[in-house]
Amino acid sequence: MQQPTTTSGLLPPIDSVAYREGVKAMMPFAFPICVWGLVTGVAMVNAGLSIPISILITLTVFAGSAQLAVLPLLITATPLPVVWVTALLVNLRFVIFAAAARRSFVKLPWPQRMLAGYLNGDLGFALFSRRFADDREHGNPQQWGYFYGGAVVNWAAWMGASIVGVLVGASAPEAWGLNQAAYFALLAVLIPMVHRAPVAAGVLVTAVVAIATVHFPMRLGLLLAVVAGVVVAVGAEALRPEGQPHGVAEVAADITHDGEVA
Repeated sequence: MQQPTTTSGLLPPIDSVAYREGVKAMMPFAFPICVWGLVTGVAMVNAGLSIPISILITLTVFAGSAQLAVLPLLITATPLPVVWVTALLVNLRFVIFAAAARRSFVKLPWPQRMLAGYLNGDLGFALFSRRFADDREHGNPQQWGYFYGGAVVNWAAWMGASIVGVLVGASAPEAWGLNQAAYFALLAVLIPMVHRAPVAAGVLVTAVVAIATVHFPMRLGLLLAVVAGVVVAVGAEALRPEGQPHGVAEVAADITHDGEVA
């Protein structure tokens, strides 16, 4: 029987055991998240943004890919509509994530749904979908506890490292190799997710188009690359044989196994 939800406050009822389970599942990803966040913070300050603005962007945007995508546009005084569209396309996947997890949060009051939407991330969604893929009941303290356990680790790792990166800024010596470390950290997170043919096809097309259009004005090639990659990935998924997983939740569930990267 589904347990009642709270009608006030920012947090729904949370099961402490499930919360600790969510923390444990996310912890292996904490280090690469920290490295990527650190470099994103350094990049913003090195690009000319002030420390207060950089921290404000970090706290409100909470999306490293979008932050790095719009940074060159802000530096070159690109019209704001182009900046907004770029960020929207890069973060469009979160709309899909939220729609796939909707049943577990739809009955919560809107402040609680807003907080969950803000904290929802790529890895958290994948782990959450894998953990509760077979559950018939949606929206209970166990699911909310697991979600927030992973979300808190993800948020704390990203915010802490990003703010340190902002404060370190241009003083970070090149000998530290932060850029190279960021690439390896990002690969450590992404590679396990690119083991399915449709995803791999989308990533490959995105990379090829991005390189081919790197000299497009106002970084419009990035928009084209993202659109092309999404179209190819969705098309490839639709052409998969019957009996293969098609839904977003099923696709995300393939990413992990028992809380660890496959």
